[in-house]
Amino acid sequence: METLTSAKQSLAATTDFLPLQGTDYVEFYVGNAKQAAHYYMSAFGFQAIAYAGPETGVKDRASYVVRQHKLTFVLTTPLRPGNEIADHVFKHGDGVKVLALRVDDAISAWKETTARGGRSYQEPQRLTDESGEVVLSGIHTYGDTVHLFVERKNYSGAFMPGFRPWNNPHFAPADTGLLYVDHCVGNVGWNQMNPWVKFYEDVMGFKNILSFDDEDISTDYSALMSKVMSNGNGFVKFPINEPAEGKKKSQVEEYLEFYNGEGVQHVALATQDIVKTVRDLMSRGVEFLKVPTSYYDDLLDRVGKIDEDLEPLKELGILVDRDNEGYLLQLFSKPVQDRPTLFFEIIQRKGAKSFGKGNFKALFEAIEREQAERGNL
Repeated sequence: METLTSAKQSLAATTDFLPLQGTDYVEFYVGNAKQAAHYYMSAFGFQAIAYAGPETGVKDRASYVVRQHKLTFVLTTPLRPGNEIADHVFKHGDGVKVLALRVDDAISAWKETTARGGRSYQEPQRLTDESGEVVLSGIHTYGDTVHLFVERKNYSGAFMPGFRPWNNPHFAPADTGLLYVDHCVGNVGWNQMNPWVKFYEDVMGFKNILSFDDEDISTDYSALMSKVMSNGNGFVKFPINEPAEGKKKSQVEEYLEFYNGEGVQHVALATQDIVKTVRDLMSRGVEFLKVPTSYYDDLLDRVGKIDEDLEPLKELGILVDRDNEGYLLQLFSKPVQDRPTLFFEIIQRKGAKSFGKGNFKALFEAIEREQAERGNL
């Protein structure tokens, strides 16, 4: 059964030893970073920001930085085999490697988290150039995913030292209204959700603010369980999913099989006008899951009055759900690579703090239709 805790009150009442300012960037390890950057620019409306590679003294990789409002993606590809990046791409396909978190003190963040049991990924490192200083440190989390702590209060450059500004004056697609990372969802293995919940509680000081069991998130064929972890100020939220027993293979099991392990399932991107954003994304080739039109027959009876006209929502397949504080609108893309792994959620919050529990059944049935077409249900 879905449970809400009093975490929101207790979060404010305790001293936050890891104050986070939000998501600094998301880094993807990909097979071809130049083409991936072009995809996120042309399809999602990101702008070219910075580049690192052989021309900047980096010999083993090429990285392209793209940005839209407060959203920053880094696309990194290996230039040679036999290294961490190449091994990651071979094992997982294109996927998220780094969830970078903005902090005021990266040294303190590393000391606090490693002292509490976090496994170090990168000891504190100062990077400097003519634009100032960035301090980086990091720890491991589930699978091959890592958290980097990024301190950039003394930096004024495009991205960070080691990168040079990058722009193409002849190719600058308009943005699509995507604003910032709302949350990032991780898929973990059987019986691993609670250990990772404990990791975020003990190592990073997060709280479990919402829980769903297999009665909340299930269809006739498959099920999963999920717990939502939030940092002290609520700027960073990491739902964690694990499979649950069902008649057939769940979406989490399919992900774990094709990703070859645990990792980021989807990144939720916030917008203030989901109808316009989704229209723009669709016109640029982004594909979304579709629910049956019958979903809308009694929508207003289920969620109450909303500001939006129903017909555009029905036309685009946008889902709506309400909690005690308001409502939200959301839509999920199909996987953005050939493996059925990483996808994106587009979300607009109208007061709601939850994650769309009322849409789970319709959404997961839509995912199962895609799984069946792939022969993986």
